Amino acid sequence: MVATRYKTAFQLYPYIKVDAQDHAAVRHPVVIVGGGPIGLALALDLGQKGTPALVLDDHDGAGLGSKAICFAKRTLDIANRLGASQAMVDKGVVWNVGKVFHHDHKIFDFNLQPEAGHRNPAFINLQQPYFEKYLVYAINTAQAAGAPIEIRGRNCVTALENHDDYSTLTVETPDGPYQLEADYLIACDGARSPLRDMMGLSFDGRIFEDNFLIADVHMKADFPTERWFWFEPPFKDSGQSALLHKQPDDIWRIDFQLGWDIDRDAELNPARIRARVDAMLSSQAGYIPEYELEWTSIYTFQCRRMQKFRHGNVIFAGDSAHQVSPFGARGANSGVQDAENLAWKLDLVLKGLADDSLLDTYSTEREHGADENILNSSRATDFMTPKSDISKIFRNAVLELANRHAFARPLVNSGRLSVPCNYAGFNLFGEDALEGAPAGTAPGMPCPDAPHGDGFILDHLGGGFTLMAIGCDASDVTSHGIDAKVMQVESPSPDLKARYLGEAPAGLYLIRPDQHIVARWSRFDKTAVARATQTAIGKA
Repeated sequence: MVATRYKTAFQLYPYIKVDAQDHAAVRHPVVIVGGGPIGLALALDLGQKGTPALVLDDHDGAGLGSKAICFAKRTLDIANRLGASQAMVDKGVVWNVGKVFHHDHKIFDFNLQPEAGHRNPAFINLQQPYFEKYLVYAINTAQAAGAPIEIRGRNCVTALENHDDYSTLTVETPDGPYQLEADYLIACDGARSPLRDMMGLSFDGRIFEDNFLIADVHMKADFPTERWFWFEPPFKDSGQSALLHKQPDDIWRIDFQLGWDIDRDAELNPARIRARVDAMLSSQAGYIPEYELEWTSIYTFQCRRMQKFRHGNVIFAGDSAHQVSPFGARGANSGVQDAENLAWKLDLVLKGLADDSLLDTYSTEREHGADENILNSSRATDFMTPKSDISKIFRNAVLELANRHAFARPLVNSGRLSVPCNYAGFNLFGEDALEGAPAGTAPGMPCPDAPHGDGFILDHLGGGFTLMAIGCDASDVTSHGIDAKVMQVESPSPDLKARYLGEAPAGLYLIRPDQHIVARWSRFDKTAVARATQTAIGKA
């Protein structure tokens, strides 16, 4: 039987016995283990490109509990390309503003998206089960249109045998075990990855000596939809820090930093949790509104990653490959970028348009992304949890300075929030030959959004290679079987000009399927575009 490890919030893909369970092992091009945000996003991206993807999940839907709640603009832009973002934004709580407090006074506030001209906000707060649900709905729509995506619920991988160029999986179901084969096996099975354990691979890093209590509280309150963070909060038994976030359905996420030497069972006692929540709410609202505890958990900070994300035909993504502390919202957001980076490369390899070695660049680029996230997450944790008296003195001195002087505010680290990954300097990027253009759209950067026509520029990029011609002429270019289609921008909006041209009168951008910029020029040169496309698929 398939064990039930957790309760589900939504049953999204109930178990159905398939014919393959009664026959010899069937070979699949791509098998994805894990039906969380990363596995689902990868399957949807592959399926929309016409590459078959099979998802195996040991449950039949999204797990109960908020888990990840902060989804960044970059993630929403990716979800928009996949056809899933509108439902997420409609359901989510949109926020751009955060406030940082020390004791009972505000140090400063910040706006993560002060400029206009973007489809998506800086962040939405949305419980992870909803994020997964809307991805499955988008998968259902894609399936109805012919996309070769299959999800098998209550299919638990119990054994793995790797061969030179494929893997054999043993899968347990309510009707017993069966076997299948995968040309490429993608492990999206979480921080405790069973596949990683089956392969005997390490997961190295740092565990921070601190504990944090999460309480999801159902209540009606008049607090604004902002991120509130306290260092040394004024409310009783609140620990060294606290965080307050609003979620949909009148759910509020509250985090308390408890310290290292605690009795976990005692701290999870509902009466003790309510005493902490009561103190916070009465401190901020002047009274204790009626509320219910929806979900509680205690976690420790861990910043770890695998040494390599690719092991032959087995590739790791999301929390199975890397894990960071939740402050900064870098876990799920980084994992969705893993999926987007891998999807187009895997698609080209399976279609014979790129060599298998292109998949090595998934590892190099996303290992860089993981290192960047771990560095920022570790710095945030060290700032939030000083390990010595002198460290705490310096930390509090920074907080006092920030209260009076703007120059010190960037030094305050309450969790550097997730930003898009920049791959500048890596092998798949070409020349930067657009003089006067902004640094934010240099090769390696993800495309920023901007108004265009009746919509936004990202809506027009699609999932293939694109030549964006702004104020100049260009034609489609085919190189090594890759078609770079021209998107003509004859009358760029002021925001588009500012973000893509700067001081340049015109510009040409080559953009790869994950909407990262490969190269840019002042005019169209077919040979240069062909050369850059060749570079982008690893055939330079």
